[in-house]
Amino acid sequence: MTNNTQRVSELSFLSSAKRENTVADKSNGTTKQMDFSLFYFANADGGESSEKYKLLIEGAKFADTHGFAAVWTPERHFHEFGGLYPNPSVTSAALATVTERIQIRAGSVVLPLHDPLLVAEEWAVVDNLSHGRVAISFASGWHANDFVIAPENYAHRKEIMLRGIETVRRLWRGEKVRRRDGNGTELEVRILPRPIQRELPIWVTAAGSPETFRSAGEVGANLLTHLLNQSIEQLAEKIAIYRSAWREHGHGPGTGHVTLMIHTFVGSSVDEVREKVRRPFSDYLRSSVELWLARSPGQEIGDFTEEELADLVSYAFDRYFETSGLFGTPNTCLEMIDRLKLIGVDELACLIDFGVDFDSTIASLRYLDKVRELTNTSSGRVKGETQSFTSS
Repeated sequence: MTNNTQRVSELSFLSSAKRENTVADKSNGTTKQMDFSLFYFANADGGESSEKYKLLIEGAKFADTHGFAAVWTPERHFHEFGGLYPNPSVTSAALATVTERIQIRAGSVVLPLHDPLLVAEEWAVVDNLSHGRVAISFASGWHANDFVIAPENYAHRKEIMLRGIETVRRLWRGEKVRRRDGNGTELEVRILPRPIQRELPIWVTAAGSPETFRSAGEVGANLLTHLLNQSIEQLAEKIAIYRSAWREHGHGPGTGHVTLMIHTFVGSSVDEVREKVRRPFSDYLRSSVELWLARSPGQEIGDFTEEELADLVSYAFDRYFETSGLFGTPNTCLEMIDRLKLIGVDELACLIDFGVDFDSTIASLRYLDKVRELTNTSSGRVKGETQSFTSS
């Protein structure tokens, strides 16, 4: 690996997860229940296919009838990576009409890009369409290009997000907020339609900053995070910060809820899974390099040769497959899940739309459902030591 590649391997999307010395809350144990949900973040490759959202719809239908907790869609702007999802309220409205049980969540709404009044209003519509099944994870945003929508908010985006969360909560409860109309007159407004849920379930998206984990606990929000730029050991420490802040600020009952986004593909053998996902997942990672380099001042994609980029993507693939994803068979995935349970993760948001063909991805959901069953039933774990599975 070249020096150029090494300089960014730990600064971009590469997790340095280690297998030893896991920081763990032993009181949680591996017997705790783990929720499973589906997460979407597809790369928009500029193709003309009319089936861009087929996997979103069909995957949601599967999750809805197989005991999964939720389906998440993100907010992404002006870049192919995640580019199928510029507005999670629109995709969530579509999901509301084809599902009956599953919770429909935004992962995330970048609140500094929007007026909280409109956010509350739009999601109240989706709450009605879904009969009270929506939830939102709020994010402060990070890429400067996204803020062409609201450039004045970029510098203070975290503070604006926290203020906006409180405004959305107040509006959701039926309270009024003061605004100035077109004539310059101040008046009080409330949102319509009234949402079904009395309280909006909220998450805060934390990319890695301990302060964001702390803020999520302080405001009594659930937590959405990932293994990007952080190892499992580092994540354990940040989850502890979140739980501590939650308790210190008197929220309850419980100690909050931690959701971990994780790239996922489950099949009948580890080798088959590796070869099935290698090309599409590598292409997916390659499409994200420019975005993650933006987090590292002084690094630009033009600084790298094609050979260096290939080395970087290859290294990233191996890291994700071995230590930072949910790749393998139902039985082999249990080891990773046990480690995540021990550090306090409550839910796995399984990111499935990274380029594997539609039929294979849908078939893999049956294996993922077996993982869910094995994880949450002690009898299933005993059987799982010797049992094999098919996708039928």
